[in-house]
Amino acid sequence: MSELLTFIDARFSTMLRDLEQLVNLDSPSDEKSLTDKAMLFFSSRVQELTQAKIAVVKQEQYGNHVKLSIGAGDKQILILGHIDTVFPVGEAQRRSFHVKDGKLFGPGVFDMKCGLIQGLYAIYSVITHHALSKKIVFFINTDEEMGSPTSQAYIEEEALKSDAVFVLEPALGKKGALKTARKGVRRFKVEVEGVAAHAGIDPSKGCSALEELAYQIIYLHGLTDYNTGSTVNVGIANGGHSVNVVCDQAEAEVDLRTVTQREMDRLIALILNLKPRLNHTRITVKEGIKRPPMEKQVSRQLFHQAQQIGSNIGLKIEEASTGGASDGNFTAALGIPTLDGMGAVGNFAHSENEYVDMSYITRKSALLAHLIKAQCVLNE
Repeated sequence: MSELLTFIDARFSTMLRDLEQLVNLDSPSDEKSLTDKAMLFFSSRVQELTQAKIAVVKQEQYGNHVKLSIGAGDKQILILGHIDTVFPVGEAQRRSFHVKDGKLFGPGVFDMKCGLIQGLYAIYSVITHHALSKKIVFFINTDEEMGSPTSQAYIEEEALKSDAVFVLEPALGKKGALKTARKGVRRFKVEVEGVAAHAGIDPSKGCSALEELAYQIIYLHGLTDYNTGSTVNVGIANGGHSVNVVCDQAEAEVDLRTVTQREMDRLIALILNLKPRLNHTRITVKEGIKRPPMEKQVSRQLFHQAQQIGSNIGLKIEEASTGGASDGNFTAALGIPTLDGMGAVGNFAHSENEYVDMSYITRKSALLAHLIKAQCVLNE
């Protein structure tokens, strides 16, 4: 057994206590005060165990992001995590952290508070046994579940200075596959302006924005191509204010996902240039969340390294692609070697059934520890 895994195994009960405290702190993306409180607890724990230098990136709308730097030097690696969850205020009190049948439960335990704890103890184990030749930057944001609108620029800035990026998002499937590819995501709002008229007296003088929107929804859904993995989904649509009025305003929200940037660019151009089908209607398309695809070739070398390490600590490392996006999409799009899914093994993220498989926690932490060692420790 490796010395890093032995070290982490010996601290398993402490890891669980740290995780329990973190899970029992609500941290909804849209509740700054609560998210700041959870961040303060975790960043203080990181500083206690690693003597990290803390830089707080203050925010007004969301919680403050935190950059924790361990070691020194011009070169660095980047470890990414988020402390925000999708759950509302009071969720941690309603169904607090608990253990049952070898599984850990509680809001955000899988996505991604267990990953944060695994990341902390991975760093702790490496610096306890080795001197670092590179700096470790542990960047934790508070708006990932919202698309990282205020943290993206900071993540990209740190990534461009890094030799490798490890993302503490949950692994995929019961065996904990690492994520070597993720679809890119773009969001749009389609706004349609028509002409209002009385639906009974003079409907011919009107032009329905809802009818126009219906044509556009059919067109947009027709852009989906399961063979290439490209999907376009209109998830929200509404318009009108009275049944006896020809609708003059309608809108829809569109989700676009693709495997490659080339396909993303092609479909973006089509969506931004929607053409009205009806006379006297006007269409405006506004862009929202932007996450580029994480393409597989960027992570190949890191993944093969993870496979070799895994075989030495009792993990069979597999890879997977997913339609969900993460902050790893940003770093991979910059060409920085990025390995995602380094967090917990479990299932049912974003639901009350969310859980973590306890049996993988220390080994997944040790996997990251050995990857950090490979990047940041000179041959001794």
